Amino acid sequence: MEDGNRSFTVDEALVDMGFGKFQLYVLAYAGMGMVAEAMEMMLLSFVGPAVQSLWNLSSREESSITSVVFAGMLVGAYSWGIVADKHGRRKGFIITAVVTFVAGFLSAFAPNYTWLIVLRCFVGLGLGGGPVLVSWYLEFIPAPNRGTWMVIFSGFWTVGTILEASLAWLIMPSLGWRWLLALSSIPSSLLLMFYKWTPESPRYLILQGRKAEALSILEKIARTNGTQLPKGVLGSEMETEMEETKSHPTENTHLLKPGEVEEAPPPVSKIVLKPDSKGPLLVLLSPELIKRTLLLWVVFFGNAFAYYGVVLLTTELKTSQNSCYPTEKELTHSSNDVNYRDVFIASFAGTFSILISSVLSTSHGHSVIWFFGFGCRGLGSDI
Repeated sequence: MEDGNRSFTVDEALVDMGFGKFQLYVLAYAGMGMVAEAMEMMLLSFVGPAVQSLWNLSSREESSITSVVFAGMLVGAYSWGIVADKHGRRKGFIITAVVTFVAGFLSAFAPNYTWLIVLRCFVGLGLGGGPVLVSWYLEFIPAPNRGTWMVIFSGFWTVGTILEASLAWLIMPSLGWRWLLALSSIPSSLLLMFYKWTPESPRYLILQGRKAEALSILEKIARTNGTQLPKGVLGSEMETEMEETKSHPTENTHLLKPGEVEEAPPPVSKIVLKPDSKGPLLVLLSPELIKRTLLLWVVFFGNAFAYYGVVLLTTELKTSQNSCYPTEKELTHSSNDVNYRDVFIASFAGTFSILISSVLSTSHGHSVIWFFGFGCRGLGSDI
């Protein structure tokens, strides 16, 4: 087949162009989103005790400040994925960034407990869209490098936790929790500032039949990386498979009889655009994906349960309150009681697990990384 008639997919183009400057720009932008999410989650360890002391809240009311964030994330995790699939990755993560920034910043001005609960719930709703930004990032990374660069990308979570612990250490004793909430929303605002320079995912565009836009972005990647696109015509995976089947008949290929006319295949766009006609959740629970779906659910549930349990418990593990049955006086504490040094050390410990995971990802595969990350998540990593 001539090169002019050859088709190549987005993934094939990314592999041929390799990892370069363009991917580093994407990594920096998506990493800022990861830092923003980590800081918004980490500050829960500091705001609860401070607000409890200020507003005389019960232990249940203090816990609700954290619980509503996770409740919002539960709703957002499903909702923003649908938005990103229908309207694009860029629109999906910019909406989540706006919600997170506005709600997070306004939380600093909450006049009472009720308003703080509502605003933090909206913060959780925005944070639930974090996987949209991760998907956008990975769709620019060449397939052979995704494992390694996903581990490196996860390191931005550790950076966010270290920044938040440092910020709380400096801000909370003197300025208080309102300043901490306001300053912690700055990374989300940076996503809004640099949004206009972010491209749409070429994979999303090609699935929507917008080949010209996808090709334009791939050409920009090639120019930035100093490489060239593969020879041929950009096509979807479905088109490429159909082309290969037609060019290389197999024993199952239907042979035309003398005088028989080959029927035209259905439009590719109809084939591509309707794989999720049953709904995204039902697709995940289909016989082909049910095992992978359940495995991921179990891994992520256990990972999040252990990690956030340790992180949110860190501020309670103080030398002055290490008894199993604290007294009434010990239950009422202020922000000055928090040992910021211990929280900082616990956050910084995640750096070591990221370094080890980076090495393991290139030599032992992703399964080992999952196992190692599950064990080290409590140290502050987000593998």
